[in-house]
Amino acid sequence: MISVLQIIKEQLVNIHLIFRLSVYEIRGKYLMHYLGVVWQFLNPAIQISVYWLIFGLGIRSGGEVNGFPFFTFLIVGIIPWFFINPTINQGSNSVYKQVRLVSKMKFPISILPSVSIVSNLFNFIVMTLIMAVILHFKGIEPSIYLIQYPYYVFCMIVFLYATTLLFSTISTIVRDFQSLLQSTLRILFYLSPILWDIKMMPAFFDPIVKLNPIYYIIDGFRNTFLYQKWFFADLNIMFYFWVVTLLMLFVGAALHMKFRKKFIDYL
Repeated sequence: MISVLQIIKEQLVNIHLIFRLSVYEIRGKYLMHYLGVVWQFLNPAIQISVYWLIFGLGIRSGGEVNGFPFFTFLIVGIIPWFFINPTINQGSNSVYKQVRLVSKMKFPISILPSVSIVSNLFNFIVMTLIMAVILHFKGIEPSIYLIQYPYYVFCMIVFLYATTLLFSTISTIVRDFQSLLQSTLRILFYLSPILWDIKMMPAFFDPIVKLNPIYYIIDGFRNTFLYQKWFFADLNIMFYFWVVTLLMLFVGAALHMKFRKKFIDYL
């Protein structure tokens, strides 16, 4: 508990530093590209088009999913994934990449995963606004259920920080873990109900899919924008998500505090 409180305190005290470093990271990432930050939106647009062509027009022959066009179903589920996937990859490698630079100065290493989260958050916000415009033209207008949108964003950010804090510690100590994580995320993309509806699968597969905490987030976004269901409609999955997330946060904080002074020894 003490480790978690210390970690939270470091985030709050250094909030301005987190945002400043995030801006530098965004600028530096596309500094040598002619299109600059446009690539942050061009890459997702290309991927969405490919998935829509293959899974929407190809495999499904343009069919609907729960009364919604496949493209609408796809974009609401895949936009949070475009935030989750790079954040976990970058955040899990953030300590290993930067620890040489900050090891000899008084720097709160625990904010490095937060920098990755905030740097990708800008992209997520812009893509969400674009998604809202697309939904408008598809005839799907905002409803009262939109008030739970901040809750699901909060869930996603807490989950991502808990995950990247834990994984960044493990990845620094055991470098093979980063390669394993990248492969696992590719598998999770297809196992999570992003490209397909969970109702299409046999009943025994349902509880297995819901063991993945990302399912709760993806389903929450669709409940908010498409299905109009409240976040407390399924208290069991909600309770499970927060138990897993908080457990990862406590374990991640404990490991981080235990090894943070020894990170440089593992390089």
